[in-house]
Amino acid sequence: MDLAQLTARAAEAVKGGSDFKKSVKFDFGSVGKLLINGAAGTVDNSDGPADATISVSWDDFTKLATGALDPTMAFMQGKLKVGGDMSVAMQLQGLMKKLAG
Repeated sequence: MDLAQLTARAAEAVKGGSDFKKSVKFDFGSVGKLLINGAAGTVDNSDGPADATISVSWDDFTKLATGALDPTMAFMQGKLKVGGDMSVAMQLQGLMKKLAG
């Protein structure tokens, strides 16, 4: 999966409404960004404002999405950093399952 495929999958996940009503930005470093606005039902690759920003490498994100890496362990090991509202990151479990496919 690449960033374009992830963006399309995220757009499908929030289209028509989802339980996730906040905004979150995933910062994958040089790979790019993914901004999900659950309230508006929009997804893009901009660097806009978000309730929480999750900084994680692309490789570690793919491991998180497939269940090969536990989010709590990734956070504790410094592989995943959360800026902004930590409670938003805690609400991502259902959305992550949709992103993993």
